[in-house]
Amino acid sequence: MGRVEPRWRRIVLKLSGEALADTTGHGSLSGDVLERLAKQVAEVRQDLGVDVAVVVGGGNIWRGIEGASYGIDRAQSDYMGMLATVMNALALQDAMERVGQPTRVMTAIAMAQVAEPYIRRRAIRHLEKGRVVILAAGTGNPFFTTDTAAALRAAEIDAEVILRGTHSGVDGVYTDDPRTNPDARKLDEVSFLEVLSRDLRAMDSAAVAVCKDNDIPIVVFSLLEDGNIRALLEGQAIGTIIR
Repeated sequence: MGRVEPRWRRIVLKLSGEALADTTGHGSLSGDVLERLAKQVAEVRQDLGVDVAVVVGGGNIWRGIEGASYGIDRAQSDYMGMLATVMNALALQDAMERVGQPTRVMTAIAMAQVAEPYIRRRAIRHLEKGRVVILAAGTGNPFFTTDTAAALRAAEIDAEVILRGTHSGVDGVYTDDPRTNPDARKLDEVSFLEVLSRDLRAMDSAAVAVCKDNDIPIVVFSLLEDGNIRALLEGQAIGTIIR
């Protein structure tokens, strides 16, 4: 049998920092989680030929908005959060290369000793050469989340979709938080405008607006089940698609 034709040829996978953490979701990395994610991403790159860029958060180590609540200047706190995303990116790079997948870490803040600076054309070239590009340090600007960074990078590198993996057990977009409201209903498909008007919290509003303006669909799905990334790319109906 020939290789399955993937639903999308170039994707941005958005991972929160908490998705890379141990069971507490805060303060540390899980080697087991990193290995499982690395294998899944390597599989879709190598078996399906999909170009993969990964945008990582840093919330398992530091959140800018939380630092501001401690009295730290908000911009300063956000820069600290950007550094946390670089730590996560380097850990993910190590895990991916241990399973045989070439990668490049590119950062929005220059730190030449550990990663390449993000340059759009260079990122695209890495993808064309079969490397997974791990994008760190958000947009390089305070007051913007890594959700917004994922949307901007997806538009820049001509990605066809953003896959936003969740780690909380919530496997899509619901009418309310299913963890607190048993009557919350899962939505298989929802429009950008509905997400914004109903504040459905699939991604932050700036990210959703960028995706809407650039016609980039978002799929919200659970990372907790191995194989979901490949299943999505093979056309299975998993999670919620926003378009």
